[in-house]
Amino acid sequence: MKDLIKIAVDAMGGDGSPKKIIDGIIHNHKSSQESFFKIFGDEAEIKKNLDNKIDKNYYEIFNTSNVVKSTDSPLEAAKRGKDTSMWLAIESVKNKESDIVISAGNTGALLVIAKLNLKMIENIDKPALSALWPNKKGMSVVLDLGANIECSSKNLVDFSIMGASLYKSLYPLEQPNVALLNIGSEELKGNEIIKETFQTLNEKKSDNFNFSGYIEGNQLMNGEVNVIVSDGFTGNVALKTAEGTANFITEELKKALGGSIMGKISSLLNITNLKKFKKRLDPRLYNGAIFIGLDAPVIKSHGGTDFIGFSNSLDVCNRIIKGNLINKIKDNI
Repeated sequence: MKDLIKIAVDAMGGDGSPKKIIDGIIHNHKSSQESFFKIFGDEAEIKKNLDNKIDKNYYEIFNTSNVVKSTDSPLEAAKRGKDTSMWLAIESVKNKESDIVISAGNTGALLVIAKLNLKMIENIDKPALSALWPNKKGMSVVLDLGANIECSSKNLVDFSIMGASLYKSLYPLEQPNVALLNIGSEELKGNEIIKETFQTLNEKKSDNFNFSGYIEGNQLMNGEVNVIVSDGFTGNVALKTAEGTANFITEELKKALGGSIMGKISSLLNITNLKKFKKRLDPRLYNGAIFIGLDAPVIKSHGGTDFIGFSNSLDVCNRIIKGNLINKIKDNI
């Protein structure tokens, strides 16, 4: 058997766990046998959902009944001890027993426990939370999405390098185009920190990415740039706004097409195009936020996604390890 990518899985995080997590592993394994799953959680519950559905050469279960709750503060989660499924999964990466860790659990707790266990990459001051967004031409990496409310110019420069490295690891044949999220495209727009970052990136000669200047909120989905950088406050507001807008459009389209006989006929006539539209806006396809800046990759699956969404986040895990993300960051920082 060829070398497998070892993924540490917190099986107890998120809604409907561990069944949703195990179903996601099974679904992912059907399409690819490139991963070995180290599964942390309630062994009896995990076995009930997993037994005889995957060859035992592809997984190992580590039993623990201690779980980080969704209502726990980061401090409470850390105080629960070192035997929670989340802590043990992260510790597996720390000890080089796994290549990458994934959890659908409490985001704040995951970030804090990861920072307690894993070292920062040298010369990086703060880690960032990044994610994949669809655009007109493909996909974009967006960061930071809430890990750091306040950022210095150096932090934003670091995020640019890390975001470009992430994009390159996921899409090795494409060149990253980096832009700073701002209130205008002119050089004089924005606060002093973002203007200083613009100047630094504009003068920086990098083989890792092209710097494209500023990007405004209404241009995020154009696809002209594929790495979008901001502080965590701005990035999180942009994320929630985009999610809300997508939900609004989808709901309004449903009402328009289902509210009359003509609408229903139109739906039937355009069923193929509507399915394409629905798939393009399906958040499960873009599940899997990446916590980068630490010396091992940490993936956060959305707690409310289903098994298909979790399976897609396992695909992200595979692509990140194949793309050698951590070394790409170290080579360019």
